Amino acid sequence: MSQPSAPAPARGALIAGIACYTLWGVLPLYLRAVAQAGASPLEIIAHRAAWSAPWAGALVLLAGQRRQVAQVFATPRTLGLLTLSALLIAGNWGLFVWAVANGHIMESSLGYYINPLLNMAMGAVLFRERLDLFGKTAIGLAAAGVLVQGVALGHPPMISLALAFSFGFYGLIRKQVAAEAQTGLFVECLVLLVPAVGYIAWLQTHGAGHFFASPGMTALLAFAGPATVVPLALFAWAARRLPLSTVGFLQFIGPTMQFIIGAEGGERLTPVMVASFSLIWLGVLVFVTGAWRASRRVEWREA
Repeated sequence: MSQPSAPAPARGALIAGIACYTLWGVLPLYLRAVAQAGASPLEIIAHRAAWSAPWAGALVLLAGQRRQVAQVFATPRTLGLLTLSALLIAGNWGLFVWAVANGHIMESSLGYYINPLLNMAMGAVLFRERLDLFGKTAIGLAAAGVLVQGVALGHPPMISLALAFSFGFYGLIRKQVAAEAQTGLFVECLVLLVPAVGYIAWLQTHGAGHFFASPGMTALLAFAGPATVVPLALFAWAARRLPLSTVGFLQFIGPTMQFIIGAEGGERLTPVMVASFSLIWLGVLVFVTGAWRASRRVEWREA
């Protein structure tokens, strides 16, 4: 009797992973539409935080994690870490929205190419994790790509580096949090909820808000909730069920799609920038190859 190529749960996790990174990849199209409709980056971030809270809360209820949320609020250290992670992710969101609204999508995509390679470097420096030849080569190629990008721009690629480091430190802090992904996201949203709603109310009362500008604009801004939470939920579900090498490969779908969107949108792409991205892409290839080889060694030992 022939065996299926992959168990149904593995296929489902793979589909969820692809869907997650695809949604992140096309996110600039949504953010650009909201910005072109008149909303400022700060207003978009406020709505993103405000509308994410009920969606994240629904995930907590579905996962049966209400007690865990209560435990977080009863544990000052955990609540403090999630408050810090909330500020980091809000800063990351804000910079990304600003970059999209101001025609820097390709530069922001570079940051998300760098991020997994940065995570490897942070693991080696902060946690004494060993880097094999593949890891060292990938980080070296990424560093070279950043330097070349700096030459192309005439200054260090601050948008790319800020996005990579803010998301890298966000992941670092979340690793220290004793809470499930859904619980952590919900608490982060609650931390941001009051200032977000306060800013939205201030905008509306001063005639500068766009939420009631039209039914279409209301829908666009409210859609920030599912646009934020659904990919994160898919990621949390898929990451627990997929091999690390598969996740390592899938995470480059997002920045690749963002790069294409930026190029199609007419953003400047010079030969030096092509050289920079080529070095980054080569580093990604080395990274994925190393992760795949490592996972194969684990499978061989367990066989």
